[in-house]
Amino acid sequence: MGFSRATRLLRRSPFSFGLLRVEIPTTSGTFYGHTSLLHTTESPVRSTIFGIDRGFKFSSSGRTGAFHLNYQSLASISSAAEVADQAKGGGNRRRNDEESRKVSLSWIDEYLPKFIRPYAHLARLDKPIGTWLLAWPCMWSITLAAPPGNLPDLKMLSLFGCGALLLRGAGCTVNDLLDRDIDTKVERTRLRPIASGLLTPFQGLTFLGLQLFLGLGILLQLNNYSRVLGASSLLLVFSYPLMKRLTFWPQAYLGLTFNWGALLGWSAIQGSLDPTVVLPLYFSGVCWTLVYDTIYAHQDKEDDLRVGVKSTALRFGSHTKHWITGFGIACVSSLGLSSYNAELGWQIWTVDLSNRTDCNRKFVSNKWFGAIVFSGILLGKLAS
Repeated sequence: MGFSRATRLLRRSPFSFGLLRVEIPTTSGTFYGHTSLLHTTESPVRSTIFGIDRGFKFSSSGRTGAFHLNYQSLASISSAAEVADQAKGGGNRRRNDEESRKVSLSWIDEYLPKFIRPYAHLARLDKPIGTWLLAWPCMWSITLAAPPGNLPDLKMLSLFGCGALLLRGAGCTVNDLLDRDIDTKVERTRLRPIASGLLTPFQGLTFLGLQLFLGLGILLQLNNYSRVLGASSLLLVFSYPLMKRLTFWPQAYLGLTFNWGALLGWSAIQGSLDPTVVLPLYFSGVCWTLVYDTIYAHQDKEDDLRVGVKSTALRFGSHTKHWITGFGIACVSSLGLSSYNAELGWQIWTVDLSNRTDCNRKFVSNKWFGAIVFSGILLGKLAS
């Protein structure tokens, strides 16, 4: 069936793809499904499902004739509600709201086996920005701890890179386990594997145990001082998801958690901490997190108000840009010359806090901030 006929079908049918329920009423019965399966009731219609990995096709025939759906041609349609709204002249919805509801497939859905996909989504493997933001403070610290005129320890950079990937995945798993009831009420998070029911809490806990076990293998490669310091960060990791229920400053708590590597990277090289070096670095990382995660939180501020959870986006409100300017100045001042060209000012003054898409774009751009800081520290070490 062509795209126009598919659209007409969707106008009278709640249709969505993936984890959402699919209902296609016809005069000869109702087709319905969940995830990758479709069934028929009250109908002699014959139906066939072809592979969901690279494209979803549905074909059936019966008394009402034949029709065909090709998922790849429908991937730009988010739901019947949006199609019906457009038919009624509701096309004036904000562009970012439309984009946030569109069906999207990542490389996980394209290439990984079906039984692995929910776990890969749970660990956010298709969204590496979190791993970058966790890894950069580690890289800064490892590079600062290197002897003057020398490159940073490549083995340590590799270990901390793998550790950032695992710890970020573990943190997301903990967050989704504790927030599963909240996630179902938030547009951006309602299709997460645990919130949607694709994974059970027990499966999430099992996956968390696997990630922590692998992380332990990395931690054991470090000196004893760093093992204790690294293990102590788990208290922050496990308690962070609760902060949004208790305070309007969960982003500050995330900063303490996400920038622990600024301490750990130094101790992994030097065997102990030098407070005069690592504390300013740690503080700058916390301020940096307050900037990017406040911007990130503006994506969910309407849902947060409705659900009753807290964030700095709600705390700062219309004064957000003044607050994050202050945190940006504190961050850049602590980092010094290596952060001079980080373009943090561009991020603050151009972000549209009412546009989810732009908030996400500015959030993702922080990987380049981290790269610039790392490059500045590295060049400074080589020149000393």
